[in-house]
Amino acid sequence: MATRNVVFPAGRQALYERNRYSPAIRSNGLLFVSGQVGSREDGTPEPDLQAQVHRAFANLNATLAAAGCTFDDVIDVTVFIVDPEQKFEAIWEVVPEYWGQAPHPTLTAVGVTWLYGFDFEIKVIAKLPQAST
Repeated sequence: MATRNVVFPAGRQALYERNRYSPAIRSNGLLFVSGQVGSREDGTPEPDLQAQVHRAFANLNATLAAAGCTFDDVIDVTVFIVDPEQKFEAIWEVVPEYWGQAPHPTLTAVGVTWLYGFDFEIKVIAKLPQAST
């Protein structure tokens, strides 16, 4: 098996090691980012929904930056939302702050019943800068 080219954002490696997964992996010119939630540094959920979404994007952006990417490099997004019928509008008030200008990445939104105490999770695939491939 080939060694995975793992990307760790600064200051959060212990959290990922404790939970036994990689935050992101570089492969064939792409960056595959694990789902990012609105967790504080200790891994606990941010209690306010919109603050949780802001923190999820901050965690995502830290992972992207560790690979030399920005959200502009994102080509595919999957979001998971607990109780989307009630929470979608509040979440989508925050998203444009991070989404950037059109054309936007592809999006799949999935309603779920449980996210380990979180209400929102975002995972992405991004194109790596040429120097990182």
